[in-house]
Amino acid sequence: MLNAKRPARRGARGLTIVEVLIGVAIGLIVIAGVLRLFVTNMVNSRQMLVEARVMQDLRAAADLIARDLRRAAYWANAIEGTSVLGTGTSPTRNNYQTITPNDAGGQNILYTFAQDTNNTIENNEQFGFQLVNGTIEMRTAANQWQVVTDPGVMTVNELTITPSVVNVNVSSSCVVTCTTNCPVVTLRHYNIVLRGTAVANANVVRQINMRVRARNDELTGQCPAA
Repeated sequence: MLNAKRPARRGARGLTIVEVLIGVAIGLIVIAGVLRLFVTNMVNSRQMLVEARVMQDLRAAADLIARDLRRAAYWANAIEGTSVLGTGTSPTRNNYQTITPNDAGGQNILYTFAQDTNNTIENNEQFGFQLVNGTIEMRTAANQWQVVTDPGVMTVNELTITPSVVNVNVSSSCVVTCTTNCPVVTLRHYNIVLRGTAVANANVVRQINMRVRARNDELTGQCPAA
């Protein structure tokens, strides 16, 4: 029994070259899939970042235009223009009441509002916005413009200002019946379109539409003398 022959142990068997190649191929496929997913996520994240920056710049410009345009035609002495409306006396006119969209066919809007009480339009009371070479500029004084959008982020392709006015006849406030050149209050709204293209990706195009009312209405005409 002690000298009984033990069965021979089978020799250890390694991987064949075919099995190694198959393993390598499967590993490469998995790595390729992971890399593809990583690259796709990076591209999507970059696209979302570009879109967010364009929208942020457009929204900031739109909010700035809306806030400033609402102040257009402000007149510190406005009471002087209404206190004699029904008496037949010529009222003092608001020198600041003119608002000019798309001056000379351009993509802009120009207006003034009072910074003092002298009823005279001065250099520091002239404001507006315009589109020049793909950027929006804000007028801060006569012949002084400041860029308000970042040309490194976005090219502004469109700034369209379309006025929408409603005329309200207020001749019923006159003491004497009015037949010609009767007083009219003009309520002014402006439909504004801003459209921009991302510098980093020309496929990213965003647009903002807004409607702004100038809170200071325009008064024309006058009551006849009593």
